[in-house]
Amino acid sequence: MRAGIVILPEYRWSEAEPKWRRAEEYGFDHAWTFDHLGWRSLVDGPWFGSVPTLALAARATDRIELGMLVASPNFRHPVPFVREILTLDDVSEGRFTLGVGAGSAGDYDSTVFGADGRVASRSRRFAEFVEFLDALLTAGKVTLTGEFYEAVDARSAPGPVRRPRPPFVVAANGPKAMRVAARFGQGWITTGAASDDLDAWWASVAEAAARFDEALEEAGRERGAVRRFVQADAAPVFSLSSVETYRDFLGRAGELGFTDVVAPWPRREGVFAGSEQVLEAVAAEVLPGLHA
Repeated sequence: MRAGIVILPEYRWSEAEPKWRRAEEYGFDHAWTFDHLGWRSLVDGPWFGSVPTLALAARATDRIELGMLVASPNFRHPVPFVREILTLDDVSEGRFTLGVGAGSAGDYDSTVFGADGRVASRSRRFAEFVEFLDALLTAGKVTLTGEFYEAVDARSAPGPVRRPRPPFVVAANGPKAMRVAARFGQGWITTGAASDDLDAWWASVAEAAARFDEALEEAGRERGAVRRFVQADAAPVFSLSSVETYRDFLGRAGELGFTDVVAPWPRREGVFAGSEQVLEAVAAEVLPGLHA
């Protein structure tokens, strides 16, 4: 089991940098930030860009895998985004992993442009977005014409440090997105289904895992070829509310065949409210056992 942590991009760098350093010092395997223009109840608060945040985090750390959860076509075009991916891959010396998802109708990333609802098929756009990213990152020069995007002689020199390209962790709960994950993903991530009951939430995670097994079989890929992530921030119980709760999340995820668990860094109040003392205890009591 590998353990990850999400540090929201809401802190000025003077406060954020120590968190990224501590994520590595604590022994987390990977650290992430959200890739949004604003997010839910925090939309009126401080919020910084994920790409410069991760570039700074790469220079502040040495070992830990870094990534965004998740980039979406709601406000990104694959051609300029590939340049940013290549930069993060370079400054992290190959430690960057791209989390990518379809985005949601009605979220701030859509509505801020006044374009919410204008995309006829989010699933088709997402599939094309990922296909373009894959092609642009693995070829030196690409011309592509799709339903939603076009690239004419798009270059990607000098190419990625990590060959053939940085890994994709594809967010998917439904069948169409799962087909994208099974085709292009080196990892798959699920948030489960919204529920106020923890057991019901875990049941939804198990159901998603079974559906992803089917998608992998249809794609002709072995189950062990793709990392499996569960994003615990969607659970009805905060996964870092106590050491015992965190152990339970790791145990239940492992029983379902997941290889990675991602939890949110505790915030002072509101969403993900918790104590950093619990995080310190997890680092001292739980994480060393994962790497024993």
